[in-house]
Amino acid sequence: VQLQASGGGSVQSGGSLRLSCLASGSSTIGSMGWYRQLPGTQRELVATILRSGTTNYADSVKGRFAISRDNARNLVFLQMNSLKPEDTAVYFCNAFDSRWGMQYWGPGTLVTVSS
Repeated sequence: VQLQASGGGSVQSGGSLRLSCLASGSSTIGSMGWYRQLPGTQRELVATILRSGTTNYADSVKGRFAISRDNARNLVFLQMNSLKPEDTAVYFCNAFDSRWGMQYWGPGTLVTVSS
Protein backbone atom coordinates (compact mmCIF):
# COMPACT_ATOMS: atom_id res chain seq x y z
CA VAL A 1 0.00 0.00 0.00
CA GLN A 2 1.31 3.42 -0.94
CA LEU A 3 -0.07 6.71 0.33
CA GLN A 4 0.31 9.93 -1.62
CA ALA A 5 -0.74 13.19 -0.02
CA SER A 6 -1.15 16.64 -1.48
CA GLY A 7 -2.51 20.03 -0.55
CA GLY A 8 -0.09 21.31 2.05
CA GLY A 9 1.31 24.82 1.90
CA SER A 10 1.44 28.19 3.61
CA VAL A 11 -1.54 30.24 4.66
CA GLN A 12 -2.27 33.15 6.97
CA SER A 13 -4.10 32.72 10.24
CA GLY A 14 -7.82 32.30 9.61
CA GLY A 15 -7.28 30.81 6.19
CA SER A 16 -8.15 27.39 4.80
CA LEU A 17 -6.37 24.45 3.22
CA ARG A 18 -7.55 21.09 1.96
CA LEU A 19 -5.38 18.01 2.18
CA SER A 20 -5.94 14.94 0.02
CA CYS A 21 -4.46 11.47 0.27
CA LEU A 22 -4.72 8.53 -2.11
CA ALA A 23 -4.14 5.00 -0.87
CA SER A 24 -3.16 2.69 -3.71
CA GLY A 25 -2.46 -1.03 -3.77
CA SER A 26 -5.27 -2.33 -1.58
CA SER A 27 -8.99 -2.95 -1.85
CA THR A 28 -9.43 -3.56 1.89
CA ILE A 29 -8.57 -0.18 3.39
CA GLY A 30 -10.49 0.32 6.63
CA SER A 31 -9.77 3.32 8.80
CA MET A 32 -8.06 6.34 7.26
CA GLY A 33 -6.88 9.46 8.97
CA TRP A 34 -4.57 12.37 9.45
CA TYR A 35 -1.91 12.93 12.09
CA ARG A 36 0.52 15.78 12.57
CA GLN A 37 3.94 16.26 14.07
CA LEU A 38 6.32 19.04 14.96
CA PRO A 39 10.08 18.44 15.18
CA GLY A 40 10.99 16.92 18.52
CA THR A 41 7.41 16.07 19.41
CA GLN A 42 5.25 12.97 19.15
CA ARG A 43 2.92 12.47 16.24
CA GLU A 44 -0.61 13.33 17.28
CA LEU A 45 -4.03 12.43 16.02
CA VAL A 46 -5.88 15.06 14.01
CA ALA A 47 -8.85 13.09 12.67
CA THR A 48 -9.84 9.60 11.58
CA ILE A 49 -12.70 8.22 9.54
CA LEU A 50 -14.02 4.67 9.15
CA ARG A 51 -15.46 3.24 5.94
CA SER A 52 -18.88 3.72 7.53
CA GLY A 53 -18.22 7.46 7.76
CA THR A 54 -17.81 7.54 11.53
CA THR A 55 -15.33 10.25 12.41
CA ASN A 56 -13.12 11.13 15.35
CA TYR A 57 -11.37 14.46 15.93
CA ALA A 58 -8.77 15.86 18.26
CA ASP A 59 -10.36 18.41 20.57
CA SER A 60 -8.05 21.10 19.22
CA VAL A 61 -9.53 20.87 15.70
CA LYS A 62 -13.20 20.15 16.40
CA GLY A 63 -15.44 22.63 14.63
CA ARG A 64 -12.63 23.81 12.34
CA PHE A 65 -11.49 20.69 10.48
CA ALA A 66 -13.59 18.17 8.58
CA ILE A 67 -12.45 14.75 7.41
CA SER A 68 -14.16 12.90 4.58
CA ARG A 69 -13.41 10.02 2.26
CA ASP A 70 -14.24 8.43 -1.07
CA ASN A 71 -14.32 4.69 -0.43
CA ALA A 72 -14.49 3.75 -4.10
CA ARG A 73 -11.22 5.54 -4.84
CA ASN A 74 -9.48 5.10 -1.46
CA LEU A 75 -9.22 8.85 -1.02
CA VAL A 76 -9.31 10.75 2.24
CA PHE A 77 -9.61 14.51 2.60
CA LEU A 78 -9.02 16.98 5.40
CA GLN A 79 -10.69 20.36 5.04
CA MET A 80 -8.96 22.76 7.42
CA ASN A 81 -10.69 26.05 8.15
CA SER A 82 -9.97 28.88 10.59
CA LEU A 83 -6.35 27.80 10.68
CA LYS A 84 -4.18 28.94 13.57
CA PRO A 85 -0.40 29.24 13.89
CA GLU A 86 -0.48 26.28 16.30
CA ASP A 87 -1.79 24.11 13.43
CA THR A 88 1.62 24.44 11.80
CA ALA A 89 3.09 20.95 11.46
CA VAL A 90 3.89 18.17 9.06
CA TYR A 91 0.65 16.31 8.37
CA PHE A 92 0.74 12.57 7.74
CA CYS A 93 -1.91 10.49 6.02
CA ASN A 94 -2.61 7.12 7.62
CA ALA A 95 -4.45 4.04 6.36
CA PHE A 96 -5.19 0.67 7.93
CA ASP A 97 -5.51 -2.40 5.74
CA SER A 98 -8.16 -4.45 7.49
CA ARG A 99 -7.36 -7.66 5.58
CA TRP A 100 -3.70 -7.82 6.60
CA GLY A 101 -3.87 -5.83 9.82
CA MET A 102 -1.19 -3.43 8.59
CA GLN A 103 -0.90 0.30 9.14
CA TYR A 104 0.62 2.56 6.50
CA TRP A 105 1.88 6.13 6.54
CA GLY A 106 2.31 8.70 3.82
CA PRO A 107 5.50 10.79 3.55
CA GLY A 108 4.00 13.90 5.16
CA THR A 109 3.02 17.29 3.84
CA LEU A 110 3.96 20.58 5.50
CA VAL A 111 1.29 23.03 6.61
CA THR A 112 2.51 26.45 7.75
CA VAL A 113 0.14 29.00 9.27
CA SER A 114 1.51 32.48 9.82
CA SER A 115 0.05 35.02 12.23
